[in-house]
Amino acid sequence: MKKSDVVKMIFDHDLNKERRREKGSAFAPTNIALCKYWGKRNVELNLPVTSSLSIALPDKGALTTVSVCNDVSDNIVLNGNKLNQDTPFVIRTCQFLDLFRANTKWFLDIDIKMNIPVAAGLASSACGFASLILALNDLFNWNLSKRELSILSRLGSGSASRSLWMGFVEWHAGVQADGMDCYAEPLRWEWPGLNVGILAVSHQAKSVSSREAMQRTIDTSALYGSWSKKVAHDMPLLKQALQNKNFSLLGGTSESNALTMHAAMLSSWPPVCYFLPETLAFMQKIWKLRQEGLDIYFTQDAGPNLKLLFLEKNAGDVKEQFHDIEIIRVFP
Repeated sequence: MKKSDVVKMIFDHDLNKERRREKGSAFAPTNIALCKYWGKRNVELNLPVTSSLSIALPDKGALTTVSVCNDVSDNIVLNGNKLNQDTPFVIRTCQFLDLFRANTKWFLDIDIKMNIPVAAGLASSACGFASLILALNDLFNWNLSKRELSILSRLGSGSASRSLWMGFVEWHAGVQADGMDCYAEPLRWEWPGLNVGILAVSHQAKSVSSREAMQRTIDTSALYGSWSKKVAHDMPLLKQALQNKNFSLLGGTSESNALTMHAAMLSSWPPVCYFLPETLAFMQKIWKLRQEGLDIYFTQDAGPNLKLLFLEKNAGDVKEQFHDIEIIRVFP
């Protein structure tokens, strides 16, 4: 089955009816996985090996505006800069758009405003593709459900399926070959007082893409065989932590999950290592602070930057220890 087949399953009508607006626009938040997505059971459809659980960062993400243009190709502007047609970002975006214009050729002016670094381990692809599918839904008046939009955004970037909501989100791995049971949905729990701190080590694009690192881990890591067991262990603990507002359980499980993912990457060949010296220094500092009584944990995605987890009551102490940290209140 191809991505285009999934699109046909969702749309039972002509995608390109002349009922579009002048423009469509949407914002999608970036999301930070507390239980990671690492590995695909189907590469073509971006179907994950395991389910995952994330938290959205309000006001951090991508705002995408789209309108139909008269050109013979898509025009993509990212943060005020028009991108060349041969850049990987443009090629990947246009391939995604091609899924929706099999019968009628239309092209778009696409303006993306993103307030997080691109390809630096802060889920820029997730919020980018999520905001794009939401903007297309707005432009063409598709009136699709969030579940359908989650499935479609997943075709662009797996973790984009989680970036359609604020708060805590679970992405179901599903078991069907066509992936129609593989979608994300919001969880019912909220946690006022939960903070996420972005500890930026580098804003540079990573040398090994998440997609390449993921496949290399699956193909060569001696530790990857235990990843599914780790997720099966961690997911219930995270939900228990959310239900009971058990911060130590939430933070400890999230940190352990991230370190397990990176251990699998380190055991692949050639090794995939996203740690920079500053990353390791911050980790050691966090472990020391925790030993001294500060309730703080970290998680790390495919990049050198850390995301810290702590409660509002400790925000002042965290800021004192990490002067350049950007603190985000997850819930109002």
